[in-house]
Amino acid sequence: MKRIAVLTSGGDAPGMNAAIRAVTRSAIYDKAEVYGVYQGYEGLMDGAFQRLEPRDVGGIIHRGGTILRTARSERFRTDEGLADAVASLERHSIDGLVVIGGDGSFKGAYELHKLGVPVVGVPGTIDNDVAGTDETIGYDTALNTALEAVKKLRDTASSHDRLFIVEVMGREAGFLALNVAVASGAEFVVVPERKFDVGFLCDRLHQSRKAGKQHSLIVVAEGAMSAVELKDRLKDTGGYDARVTVLGYIQRGGSPTSFDTILASRMGAFAVDRLMEGESGIMVGTVCHEMVAAPLSRSWEGRKPLNPELIELVDRLSI
Repeated sequence: MKRIAVLTSGGDAPGMNAAIRAVTRSAIYDKAEVYGVYQGYEGLMDGAFQRLEPRDVGGIIHRGGTILRTARSERFRTDEGLADAVASLERHSIDGLVVIGGDGSFKGAYELHKLGVPVVGVPGTIDNDVAGTDETIGYDTALNTALEAVKKLRDTASSHDRLFIVEVMGREAGFLALNVAVASGAEFVVVPERKFDVGFLCDRLHQSRKAGKQHSLIVVAEGAMSAVELKDRLKDTGGYDARVTVLGYIQRGGSPTSFDTILASRMGAFAVDRLMEGESGIMVGTVCHEMVAAPLSRSWEGRKPLNPELIELVDRLSI
């Protein structure tokens, strides 16, 4: 491997810059040149390459977002788009590619792999929904960002005898919602993976009121339903004055936590190691805190399950 390219794709996640830094410096340490690709797969097709040196990635380890920027690309899904991407890599004499993103980005990486491009994926998404790794880059930061917001809402909820319904990100997975619920002491959590019973929730709110609770908190993942929809379905709130808060894109921003910074650094360096060893069509990850590699297809073929212990814990501790 003499030339390695790196790109970020899909939604941004805190820690992506730390991964870019790790890929760049690890590859240069191994005597390879590194090129950053701007605007994800769109930039790959258009030839938006720029050589990266160690100083180019200096000072970015604690920055949120991605210095390479990111974009979603419909053109890349076509045969013509894939051909343009491969031709662009060949024009720049790229020997291997690191793709930082979620399972959608990995599907694109897999198509390149099938066309003969050596490629390794690094999981970066706040949803933590990529099978094959215990944690994804950005998830811990988003969790703590959401938790800080919910803790502030608790203060005002207790002052006004209110029920707060807080919507967090998670289109198809409830990892963020579930862990925010446990960490914030929420009375209920609504996630895509679990059947929702509005009658049970109403009963729970009545029980909370009878138990003397002056406020209640429900955390809902956007993929299960919107917070507004949930409020509309809750005709009976047990006497609480219901309010809705949608945290939205604030969960994507901010400096990565130490956990995400370390995770991204480990994953970026490990991805370079795998390319240098001649591996392709794989993603890197962590299982029980150990670095592992798995086929890219693992990220979308197997659904990553929620921890049933945590689901039960929300119910048990909300009495």
